[in-house]
Amino acid sequence: MALPSLRLFPVTVLTVLVALVSSSEEHEWHFNPAQCRYALGMEDGTIPDSDITASSAWSDSTEAKHGRLSTGEGDGAWCPAGAVFPSGSEYLQIDLRKLHFLALVGTQGRHADGHGQEFARSYRLRYSRDGVKWITWRDRWSQEVVSGNENTYDIVLKDLGPPIVARMVRFYPLADRVMSVCLRVELYGCVWDDGLKAYTAPVGHVMQLPGMSVYLNDSTYDGSTEQGMQFGGLGQLCDGVLGGDDFIQTKELRVWPGYDYLGWSREALGQGSVDIEFHFERPRVFHNMQVHSNNRHTQGVRVFSKVECLFKPGILQPWSSPALTLPVPLDDLKDPSSRPISLPLGGRPAQILRCKFYFADRWLLISEISFLSVMDEKPNKPEFCSPRFPLLITQSSPPLFSHIPPLSIPRPEFDAATPRAGLPVAKDDSSNTAILIGCLVGIILLLLAVIAVILWRQYWKKILGKVRVSHQHRRSLLPTPVHLCEIENPQDLPNLEFPFNVRKGRPLLVAVKILRPDASKNARNDFLKEVKILSRLKDPNIIRLLGVCVSSDPLCMVTEYMECGDLNQYLSHRVLLDKTGPSHNTPTISYPALISMASQIASGMKFLSSLNFVHRDLATRNCLRGGERHIKIADFGMSRNLYAGDYYRIQGRAVLPIRWMAWECILMGKFTTASDVWAFGVTLWEMLSVCQEQPYSNLTDEQVIDNAGEFFRDQGRQVYLSRPAVCPQGLYELMLSCWNRDCKLRPSFAYIHSFLTEDAMNMV
Repeated sequence: MALPSLRLFPVTVLTVLVALVSSSEEHEWHFNPAQCRYALGMEDGTIPDSDITASSAWSDSTEAKHGRLSTGEGDGAWCPAGAVFPSGSEYLQIDLRKLHFLALVGTQGRHADGHGQEFARSYRLRYSRDGVKWITWRDRWSQEVVSGNENTYDIVLKDLGPPIVARMVRFYPLADRVMSVCLRVELYGCVWDDGLKAYTAPVGHVMQLPGMSVYLNDSTYDGSTEQGMQFGGLGQLCDGVLGGDDFIQTKELRVWPGYDYLGWSREALGQGSVDIEFHFERPRVFHNMQVHSNNRHTQGVRVFSKVECLFKPGILQPWSSPALTLPVPLDDLKDPSSRPISLPLGGRPAQILRCKFYFADRWLLISEISFLSVMDEKPNKPEFCSPRFPLLITQSSPPLFSHIPPLSIPRPEFDAATPRAGLPVAKDDSSNTAILIGCLVGIILLLLAVIAVILWRQYWKKILGKVRVSHQHRRSLLPTPVHLCEIENPQDLPNLEFPFNVRKGRPLLVAVKILRPDASKNARNDFLKEVKILSRLKDPNIIRLLGVCVSSDPLCMVTEYMECGDLNQYLSHRVLLDKTGPSHNTPTISYPALISMASQIASGMKFLSSLNFVHRDLATRNCLRGGERHIKIADFGMSRNLYAGDYYRIQGRAVLPIRWMAWECILMGKFTTASDVWAFGVTLWEMLSVCQEQPYSNLTDEQVIDNAGEFFRDQGRQVYLSRPAVCPQGLYELMLSCWNRDCKLRPSFAYIHSFLTEDAMNMV
């Protein structure tokens, strides 16, 4: 049984016992946008500085090359030379050097360790496939202004609906008044292997049904329209979205009936066929064309009866003759379900294709057209032998939570020469030779990839071998082992709802929690509760759940892992900027940076409290750090619903972080959002003390418990954590309010977040 590509560090391979079976649906090779959401190289530097340009820059330290997401080079971002006007004429441009499918974008302001104060609240996007014609991106409702950032540090991700096929992209920051802005960006998507740069087709028609109009137009087409024809652009026929059986129902929300299809009426068109012309970036060899068509014949819609295709090897060359004719037997199409029709093209070379789709009824509706082709100059490397077409492996039983993605691995097993039932297949001996040669090339590339993986693993063994496990980690509340692993092909996860900064072929670090085999029934129930909680948490400052195994023992979950480790380790190796002494070579951190990170923790806890969830183990050891000091709260081993009062137990023994716990948690087992506020106060104390010591380090565990009793007796003998040297009195008073004996008088996380945000802004 094939298992997901998940590797355990440093030396062993993690065996995840997940019941996996092949998907029951036949795998098709049309473009799948869900697997096209990985970072294209702004943040990790894969896109070189020379491919990042701008209309202007305020100085050398804010020029275009500094506009990379989550990095802080120069003065921390790209900033145009002058103030931005509402018209938005300044831009940051990225040249990807080849066509890419762009699924979403990310933006960020200029943070600069808390000293930055510029960000763009909105922006426009323009893109080009050839560097000459520039197109303004608009959403499905024709709106071109994209909402941007609200502060200087948070990353804001925006799904592009519709997506973009482009080589060059420009960001135009906007402002409602004349003001200074700065910008950092990332693009997420994948290489547009199809090579299609434009298609020409008749404008879609409107179907009148009782009580409604069904609009079957190509609403996302980005070319020109004249005299009933659309040309020079791309649209819904190549966006990877397949329409359903009922063409009135749509997969997008708040769109009109018929949105998923482009459709034509035989009567309105005045001819017996729909002519579509496809223009490709370069000459290619075409093996198959797949057309996803509706067949709701009860409403006069039926799959086309035949296709005639002409091939043009080059722009200046004549059309091939005669046309390739491919009939579609209609006696097999009585089922009203929509379906893909696979049409063999016989390995014909072309840069332009012109295909006539003949009506079989009054209406013809198509949602997607894709091609199986290879570059003409490299016929010995067919595209269908590459990981471009993964075979999905899913859990044998329905997932516990629908939006948790099943793990997948690429398995290039599709053979374009295999006949499909009921469809004509043209034999082509030369194409079989090309397939064999291409697969041999694929095997060689696979061996090279294995060597690269081995070298990568050895590198991480050296890095991880230097990591010191802190005392706080040994005292962590995790109910299970946690293994640091990597997913070798994270872009193959089919249902990623947010992007990671990984490129195709690069692994993604993840944490895998496995419930101990001897865990009690209560521990198992708590583990399942934790999975349910994590599946609902979607916030920039909360670690995300990627997948689970709950169908068989051992139970396990896979969560996001921040590549820079935990906050405790990060701070404990630093000193404050204003601290002088013999350790002048020690890395430093500024007070504004500490407040910025604390504000992020408060923001994440505000989100948790809004859902009535209690963390129970908030501390710097359970806050992970990414690039540009981006903080995410982790370790939900003690997560509970607000009204659950029992302890998290392992074999009947409670494990509690008493130095971070409110007195009512220690003495009464009462965990609430207010007790999380107490723990936040201790966490803030840790941060301002740069994690140089444990809270109450002068007290033994027994004395800490006795101190909780003093809070209960309320005779004024309780001991508080002392004010750190760099902590202003106002901030220390906020800590003291977090440790108020009366939990009702402790501040809310919304107030704490507001206080810290205002404090950070006052320091700019």
